[in-house]
Amino acid sequence: MSEGHSSKAVLIAGPTASGKSALALALALNAGGVVINADSMQVYRDLRIITARPTQDEEARVPHRLYGHVDAAVNFSAGAWVSDATKVLDEVRADGRLPIFVGGTGLYFKAMTAGLSVVPPIPVEVREGVRARLEQNGVEALHAELARRDPRAAERLNLRDRTRIARALEVVEATGRSLLDWHHEGQPPLLPEGSFQAVFLAPERDELYARIDARFDAMLRAGALDEVELLAARGLDPLLPAMKAHGVPALIRHLRGELSLEEAAMIGRADTRHYAKRQFTWFRHQLPQFEWVKPEEARGWLTAAAQAAGKSG
Repeated sequence: MSEGHSSKAVLIAGPTASGKSALALALALNAGGVVINADSMQVYRDLRIITARPTQDEEARVPHRLYGHVDAAVNFSAGAWVSDATKVLDEVRADGRLPIFVGGTGLYFKAMTAGLSVVPPIPVEVREGVRARLEQNGVEALHAELARRDPRAAERLNLRDRTRIARALEVVEATGRSLLDWHHEGQPPLLPEGSFQAVFLAPERDELYARIDARFDAMLRAGALDEVELLAARGLDPLLPAMKAHGVPALIRHLRGELSLEEAAMIGRADTRHYAKRQFTWFRHQLPQFEWVKPEEARGWLTAAAQAAGKSG
């Protein structure tokens, strides 16, 4: 592999089920690259099937990094991912290979290309106290408390967004400062402008939604329910990110006897479609430097990107 690959990186983003992983694998095979995960749910080792992680066969064909390396009990953050990604990027560049970041988590890509705010670690007792109040008093009461202590943050949050309301309250309680203030002070980007090629796969919506539905059903046939049952048996905090992966809450309700399997699958498919819609909106507004490409045209884009990466050193 040429030393030219040590400077340029390729970023492949897109909504869930748009074919990103297959595209990254093809590029890695052709260009001697390393596939680096940029999906916030595929980091969890407990969730291989329900998050459609690359298969063991695919992982054996080219190096894959940052997949399944975090336990579901961990409240993994974008900051922790950037820290891990920084180490991996250094290793890939030292090997003279092409770094290929692939995933659908917009915040990860924004942190990588625009930097990230640095919030001090929240003491365990503060986090547990906020979550205890959330469970005891409900999200409306917690939002009202946040409105008193950090009205600017409260104004920006949906009244039912349990996770973000709890997070904003934890920060102001632990640091005495608004989460919005911390967002203005942060780390520089991992990949400065000009050091990467970035593509967003943009399938037709109807086609994408059909693929999402078909993939969710395929995941169930592949053992997703058994995987979720093992996760549920751990008795983890339902606010943890891994416990909110698309399909997981509904399948847990099925396991408890609250829903039929088909009802749970319908909810899982619908939640995933809604998430894909939000991904389109987020990337359009937050990451304009990504070039939008139809999946059937992406191979040509990647060929040009690999050539550009090879000439960059």
